[in-house]
Formats: sequence, C-alpha cells, structure tokens
Amino acid sequence: MGQQTDTVTVSARGSRRRRRGFGLAALVLTVPLALAGVAGAASPVPLGTAGNFAVLAGSTVTNTGPSVITGDVGLSPGTSVTGFPPGIVNGAQHVTDAVAGTAQTDLTTAYNAAAAAPPTASVSADLGGQTLVSGVYNSASSLGLTGALTLDAKGDGNAVFIFQAGSTLTTASASSVNLVNGAQACNVFWQVGSSASLGTNSKFIGTVMALTSVAATTGATIDGRLLARNAAVTLDTNTIKRATCATTTPTTTPTTTPTTTPKPTSSNDRHGPRLSVTIPATAGTAGSFVVRVKTSDSSGIRRVDVFIDGKRVKRTTSTRFSVPVSVAGLRPGRHTIRVVSTDRAGNRRTVTRTFTVRSTTVPRFTG
Repeated sequence: MGQQTDTVTVSARGSRRRRRGFGLAALVLTVPLALAGVAGAASPVPLGTAGNFAVLAGSTVTNTGPSVITGDVGLSPGTSVTGFPPGIVNGAQHVTDAVAGTAQTDLTTAYNAAAAAPPTASVSADLGGQTLVSGVYNSASSLGLTGALTLDAKGDGNAVFIFQAGSTLTTASASSVNLVNGAQACNVFWQVGSSASLGTNSKFIGTVMALTSVAATTGATIDGRLLARNAAVTLDTNTIKRATCATTTPTTTPTTTPTTTPKPTSSNDRHGPRLSVTIPATAGTAGSFVVRVKTSDSSGIRRVDVFIDGKRVKRTTSTRFSVPVSVAGLRPGRHTIRVVSTDRAGNRRTVTRTFTVRSTTVPRFTG
C-alpha cells in the first residue's frame, strides 16, 4: 500500500519538474486514484474497553425476537435492558455499572478520534456498487448503502477503513458490506454524527459508533459492534458477532538450529475452546435422555456452564461429562440446551442444541 502511494506522488511531482503544463492533469488524476487504490495511512480507532462490547447504549437496549449476540452487552447511564430472553447473550451484561461507564468514556474517545481522522476522500451519499481500499472516507451529510460495498485490503490484513458520516447512516434491505483480499471486520469503523439504521436482512460489517442511536431491523446481521453514545440500541431478530482481528504468523527462513513451537498460554490465547455437545435423536420423546459434553483448550478450561431454556443447571470444571435430563412435567414444544465453555484466557465457545417434547412433562436434573 505504501509503495503504491510513493509511486503516484513521485510521478506527479516528476511531471511538474519536467513540464509544468501537466500539473493540472496530474491533480485531476489524483481524485479517482484516492477511491480506486491509493488511499493511504488510516490508523485503527482506539476503542479501549468499548472493544469488549458487541452492543453498548446510553439510554436503553431493547430486543425483539431470538437475537444472538456474541460479545458483551452494556448500558450506561440508562437502566433498561429488555428482550433477553428470547434474545441470547454469549457474554456478560453490564447495566449501569463501572464497567459500562468506563466503556462509554472510551467510546467517546474513540468517536472523537474517528471524527478527527484526516479524510482520504469525500464519498457520495450512496456507497453501493463501489470498491474501496484502505482509507478515511468522509460525507459531510448522510451516508447510505444500497446494494453491495466491497472493501479491498490489497493483501494487507492490517488495512483500516474509516467512514465519517456528518449525520445519519442508513443501509437498505438486503444490502451488504463485503471484505476481500485480507480485509478484516475489526478494522472497519463507522463514525455517525446522529443515528444509524441497518436495513432488513442486510449484512453489515464494522464497528458503528453513533452519537445518538442505532437500530438493527429484522434479520440484519452484524460482524462488528453497535455502539450508541447517548441513546438506544434497538434490535429485532439479529445476529451480532463482536469483531476480533485474526493474528498472523510471520514466516522465517529455516536454520540448522532446531526450533520449537511455544505452547499457547492464557496470555496469548485468543481462540475459544473446542466444544462438542451431543444429545440423542430421540431426546424429548422418551422419559429422559443424556447430554454429553466434551471440551478442550490448549490453555486449559476455566469452567463449563449448561443452560436449559436459559436457566443454568450445571457448572463444572470437567472437560468431559454428562448431564442426565428428565422431561417429566416439561411442557410440550421446543426447548433449548446451551453449553458455554470458557478457557483460562477468558475466551468462550457456545454450542446450542434443541429438542421437542411431545407429551406434557418441568425438567428434573439429576447431574
């Protein structure tokens, strides 16, 4: 990326030295180049503790339907978080506590840093149909997305994309943000001067930092974060996964000295445990069944939690165990078993299984 930038700059200056009459032409060529592939040095936005959250709001967090959130949910200074269940949070909830308060302070810092980043180029109100490279893209008013936006890292896994919207961010139904050539969701940031609205069944990527509110409409999926400084985050049957950057292993030239691969420890482990959860195909049709759980991680397992319909029925440090379940008294219909394995580094892995009871039978747990 840097090499491309240097080549264009030297060429433009060289033209002016050789023939001043080409100066205007070189300047005109600079505008499409900024959008097509010579963006420049955008730096990651420092999220601080706000980076631990998939959802963070100022006034309320409201959910409708079976949303699934991977990452923490926070609220400060408001006091109302509703809709969980039926929504599922694979992470911690911090409601008007010190953790959420600090995260909001860090969000303000991150928002201001993104807003202050020097723009690489101005963009049109609709980003649909464009392919952009690393850079800072500014719209003095609103930003919208109809169709697909492609972000191209040009093979650089650290490429950063920052979008600055003077007012609103609105994405259309079924719109999408696509990553190619090594681009990562953790390096995409949207600074929104008022509120953001993500369209029905849209596929959105990046961390939204809105001054006011964020609304994800029915079926929208987000690989990133929804962070609102002053008002609400509103969800409706959404899937939200907190974006984390993949680590890359540098290649080295082999030497005659044998090398060893260090065993991962809790300080450098960034991956969730391996987790297997098995229930019989006849679960719910007989009087009882057994849930079999197996988990492992190179840094060790801190705990494993088992939930039935949102209620925790077992916590253990065992890596292989069974949970006998009696369905006597359990109401007919569909029921959910969720197992969460946490390793010593704090990474989590969640597996969900469902079963249907066809006879009137409240579960009794014997394990």
